[in-house]
Amino acid sequence: MTIATRLRTTILALAGTAAMFAFTAAPAQAAPGDVTTSCASAATPAGYVDVSWGYSASCGTQNFSPNIKQIKQLTGLPVGTVVQACGSTYYPAGWVQTASYYSSSCVAFPNSGFNNNAWTLKRVS
Repeated sequence: MTIATRLRTTILALAGTAAMFAFTAAPAQAAPGDVTTSCASAATPAGYVDVSWGYSASCGTQNFSPNIKQIKQLTGLPVGTVVQACGSTYYPAGWVQTASYYSSSCVAFPNSGFNNNAWTLKRVS
């Protein structure tokens, strides 16, 4: 292996690692209501809900299954706030589900059908 090949391989590996970190890192100082994108392999942090699923080559799969998610910070939103969220994660204490429905943007698993997979949530305390 030549030095140029090793250097190119190292640079690509570091770039890939940096891209993965950008998608998987939890937001440091997210404001209430902020939406961030992360790889599906990263757990949704406490105080957040999943709001959309999709596919990105930067999260490392080749089969076009949903592998990224957008997450929304709910902590700090005022009582009475209503949000739409995917049913792929639990909602935090102080929030109640007021409706459930099917949303094509909340398909987190291939071949999951058209069952209810999303919620309307309301902050009550």
